[in-house]
Amino acid sequence: MLALLMIMPVLMQGQVAKYKAVFTLNFIRYIGWPEAARQGDFVIGVLQDSDIARRIDQQTGGKKFGFQTVVVKEFNSLADLTDCQVLFVSDRSGFSRNAAQIKQKLGNNSLIVTESEGATDHGSMINFVVRNEVLKFEIHKGNASSNGLQISSRLENMSSAIVL
Repeated sequence: MLALLMIMPVLMQGQVAKYKAVFTLNFIRYIGWPEAARQGDFVIGVLQDSDIARRIDQQTGGKKFGFQTVVVKEFNSLADLTDCQVLFVSDRSGFSRNAAQIKQKLGNNSLIVTESEGATDHGSMINFVVRNEVLKFEIHKGNASSNGLQISSRLENMSSAIVL
């Protein structure tokens, strides 16, 4: 299903948010999580994007990831940010200029998903991009690996660019 969505043209901005929410949820199945990330609730945070947070929350509605209950937390500012297994960082958050502070607040073993051009250069593991009106994503395996995360080859095969 994820592969089919990747080739769909981006026609309306509302659809982009829908697909980003679906992709972000699908990404978690293709990540090798360390033991520390498999304790307690599985927290998906969203920084400064109410629409994405709402869409992810609607899709998770009491579901579990393995034995963990999925919890969605919306963070309105960088000051509110707490540790979570996945963090979706909106373009409005200025990831490139705030990357060090974001990574410090998250600690280790967090998957950072962004939507800012060049975000993988600043520590993002998965970054959404629009190329020729098609929503795609790029992966930075080194950033993931340095956080103790392993990205499956299946996810790599679906991405538009992989940085080792």
